[in-house]
Amino acid sequence: MAISQTSRAQDIPSVRAIFDLAWPLTLKAIMLHGIVVIDGYLVSSLGESAVAVLGLSASIAGLLLGLIVAFSNATQIRIAQAFGSADAVFLKSALLAGLVINVGVVLIGLALLAFFAGDVIDTLAHDAWIADEARRYLSVFALVVLAESVGHCLTSFFNGCGQTRLPALSYLVAVPVNVVASVVLIHGHFGAPQLGVVGAAWGSVLASVLQVGFLAVVLLWRRRDLLRVAGWRNGSFAASLRRHLVFALPIAATFGSATVALHVCGLIYADLPVNQFAAMTIIMPWVQVAGTFGMSWAQSTGIIVAQLLGRGTSGPDLDRFLAGAWRAAIVAAGVVAAFYAGICLSTPWIYAELHAETQRTLLSFLPILVLLPFPKGSNAICGNTLRAGGETVYVMHIFVWSQWLFRVPATALMVLYLELPVFWVFSLLLAEELVKFPPFHLRLLRGRWKRGGVME
Repeated sequence: MAISQTSRAQDIPSVRAIFDLAWPLTLKAIMLHGIVVIDGYLVSSLGESAVAVLGLSASIAGLLLGLIVAFSNATQIRIAQAFGSADAVFLKSALLAGLVINVGVVLIGLALLAFFAGDVIDTLAHDAWIADEARRYLSVFALVVLAESVGHCLTSFFNGCGQTRLPALSYLVAVPVNVVASVVLIHGHFGAPQLGVVGAAWGSVLASVLQVGFLAVVLLWRRRDLLRVAGWRNGSFAASLRRHLVFALPIAATFGSATVALHVCGLIYADLPVNQFAAMTIIMPWVQVAGTFGMSWAQSTGIIVAQLLGRGTSGPDLDRFLAGAWRAAIVAAGVVAAFYAGICLSTPWIYAELHAETQRTLLSFLPILVLLPFPKGSNAICGNTLRAGGETVYVMHIFVWSQWLFRVPATALMVLYLELPVFWVFSLLLAEELVKFPPFHLRLLRGRWKRGGVME
């Protein structure tokens, strides 16, 4: 009996296994944010109007890219379940179903953009030149969106199989190409055409195609056997596609709701006094970038939980794994909190050119930022674990209702009616996590997710 228990304990992944998955996910996320920053920097040399073109185009294309990420996240969980079960039919079905859904969503989205994006651009653009350039940029960037629909699915496959370093490596290859190609095509170096803002779009196209090609070649090299696997998970490809879509839709709705809520709150922030609005504009990207480590840790935990559930791991073993993951997550949250503290305390030097009131406002965010990573990281582990166990609808409800019944109306009340200082508006980030904390943790403790239809 003792030998059997020792054997099972050896089968439970360690905290090091989570770290091995998490750091490439963190690197990839930081590089994704970096691409936006780098493109903005490269285009800024063309003037404020060119930056406006990039910002307008990115806002529109970002909606489609967000949907791709959402559906790919669902595919990643299904792949992890299939990988854990060692079922090649399940693995093939999840990969191809996810690929078809991604491409289908993008094609529908691009068709809608072709019909409606022009009116949106004309409404939001400051002048005719910006509107015309934004149309040109989007017409090229559509190729990036199409390539990313395939690339994110392939990334989900490798992540779900525990090979997170390969997608990170693909970005290490693609990002330098993006930068060099964009510089050459924006300014017309080495005899290339001078395309201006559109040159940045073509640089992104070249990088995306290279990245997708890299992942596709690696997939065919490592898993060519999947091409010879006969049959489908649910009896037919159509049935497998429907099952995958049912699993994915709540996750897509969760991400979509978060994106819309973020943009709505951003519009409300614009009504703040200028110094306070500037402080919010500066701090929010830092919150997103630094928070990627905690989120990557939770995502890696979810991948391993899905693999364990697919393997049929028992409840006590799952509890033991999660206990270790949580202890390490507290450490990760402490690292993120320390980073936030460093940013806040360094604002007089980092943003020396800003008004003193703006600097004081940034410093006032310190107490919230020090506390935020702890409930946020714990909630993220709960959410990813529950999704891995098939409870995607429950997770969707927690996110949607906490956003639309609490954070968005509270933001509007504080800014538009009560006109409270921005400290209290910013504190809603922490308050939202505290609102989500009880329903997430109580549901996890119930343990229903441990038997939640993973093998369907």
